[in-house]
Amino acid sequence: MATVQVRADLPSLLGKAMATSKTSSTFVNNKNNTFYTEASIWPSSISYPQPAYDSSITLNTTPTAWMFGDNNTDSYYQEADEHCHDIDVVSNTSYGNITCESPIEYAVPLYGYCMPFLLIITMLSNSLIVVILSRKKMATPTNSVLMAMAICDMLTIIFPAPGLWYMYTFGNHYKPLYPPWLCLTYNIFHEILPTICHTASIWLTLALAIQRYIYVCHAPMARTWCTMPRVKRCTLYITLVSILHQSSRFFDRTYLPLNIIWNGEPVEVCTFDYSDWVQYVGVDLYFTIYFLFRVLFVHLIPCILLVTFNILLFAAMRKAQERRKLLFKENRKRECKKLRETNCTTLMLIVVVTAFLVVEIPLAVVTAMHIVVSLKKFTMDYSVINVLIIFTNFFVVVSYPLNFGIYCGMSRQFRECFKEIFLGRITVNKDQMSKYSIVNGPRTCTATNETVL
Repeated sequence: MATVQVRADLPSLLGKAMATSKTSSTFVNNKNNTFYTEASIWPSSISYPQPAYDSSITLNTTPTAWMFGDNNTDSYYQEADEHCHDIDVVSNTSYGNITCESPIEYAVPLYGYCMPFLLIITMLSNSLIVVILSRKKMATPTNSVLMAMAICDMLTIIFPAPGLWYMYTFGNHYKPLYPPWLCLTYNIFHEILPTICHTASIWLTLALAIQRYIYVCHAPMARTWCTMPRVKRCTLYITLVSILHQSSRFFDRTYLPLNIIWNGEPVEVCTFDYSDWVQYVGVDLYFTIYFLFRVLFVHLIPCILLVTFNILLFAAMRKAQERRKLLFKENRKRECKKLRETNCTTLMLIVVVTAFLVVEIPLAVVTAMHIVVSLKKFTMDYSVINVLIIFTNFFVVVSYPLNFGIYCGMSRQFRECFKEIFLGRITVNKDQMSKYSIVNGPRTCTATNETVL
């Protein structure tokens, strides 16, 4: 293992080194000085240029070590932007500072203090959704997708929770993370697994919108395409593709130990090196393909399609309202009631998709900004993008418990099932039960002015 001496006058020297990096080429990235970061629901930060790795260090290529710098003084916070990537000026070896991966003045209150409460609320609300929608009498194609979405959203926040608590809630973000297997575990639970779950949630939301569009605008097709077996297979395929598109991230880097001297004491930190196959393909090409795929197929195209389907569903709902008025005048109450139920369900799902888009579109924009900057189409202050990443992540998580409120507020069936399970006060009038229809699968709730799931 390599040992690196960190000099006591590092801050001032580092500032000078960074100031002269453009002319002296002191700082270069692994490949062509391109910036890359994790594009997950929990991206830590935008990567900064890394210093060239000294040949005397027995590692293969330029590493980024996982070191949590000393932040015991106010000056650390004031000058964090200046030395987020500390170096040994003599050996020219760098190790990243996790304290600076996310702007600490925002990361600590949002990730450290607010996120634990959001985790508890999300786990409670989404667990209730899963319990209610998994009931046999609630088994419909729509409910199956809604339940899968609730599970994915819950896992998206559960996986990174231990790391966020350790780093920001308990104030350990400045400490070294070691040994290498722990660094790998942190990366998997902080970056890769949440990305898989969030990607699946995005595609499930799109599947929900498509399913509802078929129900409303192409009802005869619903008997063939919107059955429970097909919906379950679709959910499985979405999950598998979400895992597959992130599978390379499990193997694209190797974590290695590194000994340094920090403030006169030996400290062990982690450093990573890109895997041989990534270097063979080319780091630039690998990350360009990865981010372009995410921007196009995980963010941009799904958001555009969701907006389109929302508009089409809203237009169809307006036409159905006009038809309902006509049926009411003709005293065709049974058809009028069925159309009312369809409209209420459509309206609720439009609200669910709209709430999703409100937080997902900003995240898509930030991800697109990052890939454009990475391709050097224009320059931008990465500290600004890091702040945007934190806030977009936070508001995405804030949106997770909202679905429970939407279901309770707009679906009498959901409320009645909740009462039956947890309060035991429901009385069902069988004469009011709705029979199976192609509108939304089998239903067993009372017919009301509210949504029938």
